[in-house]
Amino acid sequence: MARTLLIFAALLGGGLIAAQASAQDAATDASADRGRDLALKHCSRCHSLEPVGASSEPAAPPFRELHKRYPVESLGEALAEGIMVGHPQMPEFRFDTDDVTAVIDYLSRIQSGTATPSP
Repeated sequence: MARTLLIFAALLGGGLIAAQASAQDAATDASADRGRDLALKHCSRCHSLEPVGASSEPAAPPFRELHKRYPVESLGEALAEGIMVGHPQMPEFRFDTDDVTAVIDYLSRIQSGTATPSP
């Protein structure tokens, strides 16, 4: 009986952990989708957000290649405080904390090759 309860508890615990991970994945996906919307609004004029192809502004790297220049997870401070360096046509802008998280989630997703093309 004790063994059965132990097995049941282990299965229940594993299920709860899986459910929590699934909920976190869904939240990150929603955040990344919001980050993509922000990138479309603020960045797509110069940067390519697509899985392939060049940016319209030659000095603006495609977003999928930013990890080759910067650790994506380190861009949060620059996004929050205002990116002042970049390509010459890049405007200075600032994102609030939730927007920074969303953009970083999006950038992380497209660096791993799971981005979806623009509509």
